[in-house]
Amino acid sequence: MSKLSPKSQAILLAVASAFCFALMNVLVRLAGDLPTVQKCVFRNMVSMLFALAVIMQAAKRPPTPLKFYPALIMRSCFGTLGILCNYYAVDNMLLADASILNRLSPFVTTLLCWIFLKERLNKMQAVSILVAFIGALCIIRPGVGALTSFPALIAMLGGFGAGAAYTTVRWLTQHGVDKPFIVLFFSTFSTLVMLPSTLLNFQPMTVGQVAILLLAGLAAAGGQFSITYAYAKAPAREISLFDYTIVIFAGIWGFLLFDQLPDIWSLLGYAIIIGISVVMFLHDNQPKTPTPAAQNH
Repeated sequence: MSKLSPKSQAILLAVASAFCFALMNVLVRLAGDLPTVQKCVFRNMVSMLFALAVIMQAAKRPPTPLKFYPALIMRSCFGTLGILCNYYAVDNMLLADASILNRLSPFVTTLLCWIFLKERLNKMQAVSILVAFIGALCIIRPGVGALTSFPALIAMLGGFGAGAAYTTVRWLTQHGVDKPFIVLFFSTFSTLVMLPSTLLNFQPMTVGQVAILLLAGLAAAGGQFSITYAYAKAPAREISLFDYTIVIFAGIWGFLLFDQLPDIWSLLGYAIIIGISVVMFLHDNQPKTPTPAAQNH
């Protein structure tokens, strides 16, 4: 991979992250009828150990100042909400539907960064957010029936949670907080928060279910670190589009393992959300026209 340009490496890492997260969703579903919180605990415990191993192998860094801990807790709360909602959606709707609704997070992040971090939001980005939500409505289809719309609404809430978490991560990294420590803090926090409920409502598992959930945790850790390094190598506007390949992977897994076929409204929703992502990608990467002042120099 060292012979590839940083942007090419970032694209491959983004696609690898999408594959890992799609695989995680498949494994969560294959784990069977277990409480959502119990599945999340196993997932986060593996991510916690993975992040701890990365930190222990790295050079010694100064401890994170206490002033950043409120933001770390906020990131962890939003992230935990996103995981719980995503796992519930994976168990109760099409894998591809759950995946695309969770991937509303880049649009949510853009909006929240404009509101809270005062980052610039141009007209094209504002339109893309509106169009993405229209695509989400095609998948949710409010009013069709509670059995159809409720899991979809939960999936979209998970996308909001993930978007808010990414916004907080952006603020933390802008202030120099170590990325592996952010992952470790989040994984540890969410594990401890969900552990009491898991112990009180623990459902016995087979050896196969334990193995599947441990593999889901490894897939999640691979997805988290892949996307972290992807965004370290290239700007978000150049690679965020490739995060949506998760829908392709999820659709293939869903068809092969669960005989899932999306209906025409879901396909329309996919097309709208992925389509506006392509438009945004092309818009953000078009050659810049030099200004007259620049041409005079």
